[in-house]
Amino acid sequence: MEKQQRKMESVVNKAALTAAYSGKNVFITGHTGFKGTWLSLWLKELGAHIKGYALAPEDEQCIFNATRPYAAATSVIADIRNRDRLAGEIADFQPDFIFHLAAQPLVRRSYEIPAETFEVNVAGTANLLEAVQKVKGACTVLIITTDKVYENKEQDILYTEADVLGGYDPYSASKACTELVVNAFRNSFFNTATHSRHQKALASVRAGNVIGGGDFSKDRIIPDIVTALKKQEAILIRNPASVRPWQHVLEPLGGYLLLASKLHNDLAYSGAYNFGPEPADHLTVKELAEQAITTWGAGSWEDGSDPQAVHEAHLLQLNISKAKQQLDWQPKLNAAEAIEWTIDWYRQPAGAAASFTLNQINRYMAL
Repeated sequence: MEKQQRKMESVVNKAALTAAYSGKNVFITGHTGFKGTWLSLWLKELGAHIKGYALAPEDEQCIFNATRPYAAATSVIADIRNRDRLAGEIADFQPDFIFHLAAQPLVRRSYEIPAETFEVNVAGTANLLEAVQKVKGACTVLIITTDKVYENKEQDILYTEADVLGGYDPYSASKACTELVVNAFRNSFFNTATHSRHQKALASVRAGNVIGGGDFSKDRIIPDIVTALKKQEAILIRNPASVRPWQHVLEPLGGYLLLASKLHNDLAYSGAYNFGPEPADHLTVKELAEQAITTWGAGSWEDGSDPQAVHEAHLLQLNISKAKQQLDWQPKLNAAEAIEWTIDWYRQPAGAAASFTLNQINRYMAL
């Protein structure tokens, strides 16, 4: 009964999204990444014309390679820091929508390449928004940042979009800076008061920790878990007690698609939005691993915490009331379901990656 009620109320469904995106030009930065590939596949399923712009994927077994040629119809392999190339590709395509996911997305790597992290995440976003000014018609732009943009007090707080931005590590700080860049461009060039002249609409989205099939990135918990389970080795967990707002990748992507479709027709939706799970589904890393082991049917984990390791937040939780109230968005999967969907993906043979991913996208829209 509850599932039926959610289906009746849901606006993240195929009919609504197809109406919004079918036949539209959608430009995706970071389309070769984990979230970018899932988004490309979803938009292609909705009938959008897609152009992707990103670096080549780092790992051969990544979901982008596994799902070719089902993802972006046009794939440009280039650096977001190449301002002229980026501007030229956007101007040639004249997109109706832009989803900006290109980033240096790893906290631990940001300690190794701090300057590059700021260049990619902050200057790269400025490059994109400068290029948007050359789009001749109406264009809706979503900048994807992170839940780590908030000044984390390491307390039992659900952060809202109005809370103070900050960042302990270079990655988190770079994403908080990105939010300032977004606000500056919105005020200076894409002001809602002068929309009839520029015809651009801009929003930023802050998602919790995403999990899902096809993620093989270094320093990500799900790839570590799956690798250990397949090798029948104990899962080594760096921060067993750390709490995160885990969610399946389709949850925030559905929120992004919903928000962009609404913003395209109504400037009232300009601003920042959190997308995450319900508070009951905020799990420790240990709980995530234990649920994955249960779903897999075997396995074990070990405490691999290192007191000398670089700082990573221990407690981070999001308040998603704004998205629920203003967008009529809500999570469709609880934590156990999100983990089950993720583990099921990794059980599939390599040749089934594309079809299984599309099946999960359509299954999600039907919930």
